[in-house]
Amino acid sequence: MRALIASVLLVLSISVKAEALPIFDAHLHYSHDAWDSVPPADVIAILRKAGVRRALVSSSGDDGQQRLYAAAPELIIPELRPYRARGEIGTWFRDESVIPYLGERLQKHRYAGIGEFHLFGADADLPVPRRMVELARQHKLFLHAHSDADAIERLFRQWPQARILWAHAGFERPEVVAEMLRKHRNLWADLAFRTDHGSSGKVDEPWRGVFLRFPDRFMVGTDTFTPERWHYVPGHAEWSRAWLSSLPREVAERIAWKNGEELFGSAASQD
Repeated sequence: MRALIASVLLVLSISVKAEALPIFDAHLHYSHDAWDSVPPADVIAILRKAGVRRALVSSSGDDGQQRLYAAAPELIIPELRPYRARGEIGTWFRDESVIPYLGERLQKHRYAGIGEFHLFGADADLPVPRRMVELARQHKLFLHAHSDADAIERLFRQWPQARILWAHAGFERPEVVAEMLRKHRNLWADLAFRTDHGSSGKVDEPWRGVFLRFPDRFMVGTDTFTPERWHYVPGHAEWSRAWLSSLPREVAERIAWKNGEELFGSAASQD
């Protein structure tokens, strides 16, 4: 009986520990196809229900995130996406009209970064992405890149001092991610739309080593790439707290919210 009570208390302790973690969600979208089905008030309510402390948000059609920012500037941190509609994901890097669009939005609003954008391999060296990198340099913005390792390397060659948030950690294996983080001190990774790093409330062992080696370089993210994904935010936050609870507390706090807060938090209070 004593063993059973001790086991129950341990589970409760872990649960309370996990629930206490606030979340900085570093990968959310509020694109044009979500504006009617999930209005801004509903989005804000979902984020608060999930215990999200701050949210890094971009959208295809920039007006979406501007609506969220107007509704909750203490919660929403805007990023500027080079897409005006979803269909531009595979064409933007050859579309010269993207650059004046970005320039116009940058003159009108404040942003923490440019992205999330999709860019792979040698396409990173095309004129449009190069000009985008120059805009990020001019405005001192992060680059949020959904890219392979090759494109990340090319972006750093263009701008060695760039600060890059690697979306989905490139969908790369943990050893590849570790090598990229070792090589580039201004590279961070979000873990959006991945489950390989944590299951059954525990961190996968290869990933554990990477998290312990680079505790200040990771952030969680949900990736609301379709409207219905917004309703998954609370569940994803709870899932994240579960696997984070198997890490040392200071590492869990860094990945859950402190890294995002330190890198992007000040942008939420800008006028």
